[in-house]
Amino acid sequence: MGILDVVPAGVVTGDDMLKLFGYAREHKFAIPAINCTSTSTINAALEAARDINSPIIIQFSQGGAAFIAGKGLSNKNQEASIVGAIAGAQYIRAVAKSYGIPVVIHSDHCAKKLLPWFDGMLAADEEYFKAHGEPLFSSHMLDLSEETKEENIEICLKYLKRMAAINCFLEMEIGITGGEEDGVNNEDVDNAALYTQPEDIWDIYKAFSEVTPLFSIAAGFGNVHGVYAPGNVKLHPELLGKHQAYVREQLGDANKEEKPVFFVFHGGSGSNEDEIATAVSNGVIKMNVDTDTQWAYWVGLREYYQAKKDYLQTQVGNPDGEGKPNKKFYDPRVWIREAEKTMGERVKQACKDLGNVSTL
Repeated sequence: MGILDVVPAGVVTGDDMLKLFGYAREHKFAIPAINCTSTSTINAALEAARDINSPIIIQFSQGGAAFIAGKGLSNKNQEASIVGAIAGAQYIRAVAKSYGIPVVIHSDHCAKKLLPWFDGMLAADEEYFKAHGEPLFSSHMLDLSEETKEENIEICLKYLKRMAAINCFLEMEIGITGGEEDGVNNEDVDNAALYTQPEDIWDIYKAFSEVTPLFSIAAGFGNVHGVYAPGNVKLHPELLGKHQAYVREQLGDANKEEKPVFFVFHGGSGSNEDEIATAVSNGVIKMNVDTDTQWAYWVGLREYYQAKKDYLQTQVGNPDGEGKPNKKFYDPRVWIREAEKTMGERVKQACKDLGNVSTL
């Protein structure tokens, strides 16, 4: 029995998301969430997952969503980010089923100052729900980790109640992810803020589960955005096991799961296999990958240019002759495709690291 016996191919939402994550937890693997900024990067991720028979999560950051809409648009009041995220979600919905795999559409880190972006996407979800009985996006992430725990939970609950009404899944963050990504800089935060306490996890789990089971927690265990030299990042994914044990203890006889919390691994780029395996063994069902896939996309373009450099200097004239045209070399469909290929290989590697190969 595989995933497609549990959920259908195409975009999954609501109960199907719970089934998908539950299946991953039961079979001890996780699904990579690939930050995408264009239809090209979306296609690369979908194709890679299809080729290894695996589900995939496509997610948009606030900046990535604005890029999809076009850098020529103003992002006043998050308008470009809202339009771009919606356009990206609509594109995925148009093509996902053709790839024959389950796909989750997700929005990444939304800090308090970016809540207008979240509001715009959620309004689109509600409108889509009225017409189709499910939200446009599968899930959204609120990152209020810079606020107090009390305010973080309060704001998340306000949105969670609204999202529960349309079967939309919420990912929340408690404990800051270090480093810098997409204009959010946490490079100088206190080291202690990178590690979440088990009591915090229980407070969240207790409050959220009274509303809906459609939520996950991105807990801090030393996570950092970006890729750094070995030894510079101190990850402790074993802490997630202690969090699971604490929540299980608080639940007592009401608990039916060994790992009741769906955890998310932020800052997955650059992590080693042991760290990833430990995280998955402790209930991580989603790992974010961005920096590594950005680099992989660039590698394909770089290698193509280096190999075809003499054919890319003029429209006419190359080593094969002064009158020979170069259109077939500079056609964007050619060099963008090379970037997609190398990005796809990195997506496959992320799936392999997470045990998410041939899981359909």
